[in-house]
Amino acid sequence: MASDGEPASPGAEEIIKVVGPCKSGKSTLAAGLTAAGYAARPCSQEHSEVPTMWQRIHPPACLIMLEVTPETMRARVERSDWSDELLAIQQRRLAHARQHADLIVATDQASPQEVLGQVIAFLEARRQGRGDEADAG
Repeated sequence: MASDGEPASPGAEEIIKVVGPCKSGKSTLAAGLTAAGYAARPCSQEHSEVPTMWQRIHPPACLIMLEVTPETMRARVERSDWSDELLAIQQRRLAHARQHADLIVATDQASPQEVLGQVIAFLEARRQGRGDEADAG
């Protein structure tokens, strides 16, 4: 799976970028999308004070935002520093991406396969919608 820091291949498909707080499932979703044939990349926007970083490096055709609560963050990894304050900082850093997200998915109660299925269904509906518009014109 390509990371956001790797150059895009010439002639590559449109990029789907995945953002969200730590432990929200960005890497897992991007890997699942890549395995399904999509050009997907996780973006560590939650670590950057540059609000538009997600746009600057390989601008995406589609932006997927994942949500997670501090309780789920702590359950997914054994760390004592996953606090409400840390999540609030990450949410502030993700605010611009959230405003521009094409899809926002809560991952707390969903398995990785359910999240992947929801995103693929969205992408397919979006693709069909663009195809219908092109056919109508």
